[in-house]
Amino acid sequence: MVHTSTAHEVLTVVFRVGDLGSRQPGLNVLLWQRARDPQLGRWSLPGGVLRDDEDVMASARRQLAEKVDLREVAHLEQLGVFSDPGRVPGTRTIASTFLGLVPAPADPELPADTRWHPVDALPEMAFDHAVMVADARARLVAKMSYTNIGFALAPTEFVLSALREIYSVVLGYQVDVTNLQRVLVRRGVITGTGTTARSGRSGGRPAAVYRFTDSELRVTDEFAALRPPG
Repeated sequence: MVHTSTAHEVLTVVFRVGDLGSRQPGLNVLLWQRARDPQLGRWSLPGGVLRDDEDVMASARRQLAEKVDLREVAHLEQLGVFSDPGRVPGTRTIASTFLGLVPAPADPELPADTRWHPVDALPEMAFDHAVMVADARARLVAKMSYTNIGFALAPTEFVLSALREIYSVVLGYQVDVTNLQRVLVRRGVITGTGTTARSGRSGGRPAAVYRFTDSELRVTDEFAALRPPG
């Protein structure tokens, strides 16, 4: 097929850890359901056409705010470019993709056609959007090892057991809380607040409260890799 014109869209894969503190917390992705053809009823990533007067980062932020009223994104970074000539029908459309992260316990109000879906149980996706979700998830998993990107998924202050849940959900295996504390404190990723959480019903020693040292992305150990136990 010969294309006589090219369009450019910007799409964002937005993740958050849902049900933190429950028995089954999970990594969720934000999707909206298509109300018209092509691929009516399938689920898509939020985004749309790049305007002539904006760059791709500005476009991603604008469309998250306008289309799904999502303004609580703690981190946003460009992922890649999808340029297969046949990725969507009609006018050739190149897609720039972004990774966005929403911290727990934020629960922004969403339009009726938009909802969070477990990344391990995606619905029927439109076009190549499932590939984009997988690409974003792989980027996030990698960055959990060598950067402080966890700040964008965690509450402002937290106990280590909550932080372990976040790391375990993203990495896909159970993380040892003692080892996680040792690694993150040594790298200067997290800092104690000097306070403790209130004890639960079972009593016991109150847990120390921590926060992330920085609220912007930084590389903490470029050669690090958090690995499953065993």
